[in-house]
Amino acid sequence: MSLRTKSREFAMQMLFQWDMSQQMAEKLELTFWKSAKAAAQTRTFANQLFEGAAHDATALDELISKHAANWRLDRLAAIDRAILRLAMHEIRATDTPVKVVINEAVDLAKKYSSDDAGGFVNGILDAYQKTLKTE
Repeated sequence: MSLRTKSREFAMQMLFQWDMSQQMAEKLELTFWKSAKAAAQTRTFANQLFEGAAHDATALDELISKHAANWRLDRLAAIDRAILRLAMHEIRATDTPVKVVINEAVDLAKKYSSDDAGGFVNGILDAYQKTLKTE
């Protein structure tokens, strides 16, 4: 597993915990890394993704709602919300190719969510990325 893939997995786990507990991001990060072991580079990238997505959660949630046709944000599984926030943040804030971000998000959904989650996440992120081409 690549450094970035593992970082995304850790960032998604932190986002999920943050969504469920609503504790301060900094405090959650400290607690998370007490039990999770990772190389310094992995931790750094995971923290960047987590902190950015947590900071921009309101704007990211608006984007998710806009592209999740017929789904209210509060009806989405918390793990799917975390994956979508993470992926949309990475698309917006990094130079990682969009296709890579989408593939990684779909893989996270397949691993951590329901059988249908991969297709669901792919559909929302694909709809979002199409809007980027028109901006």
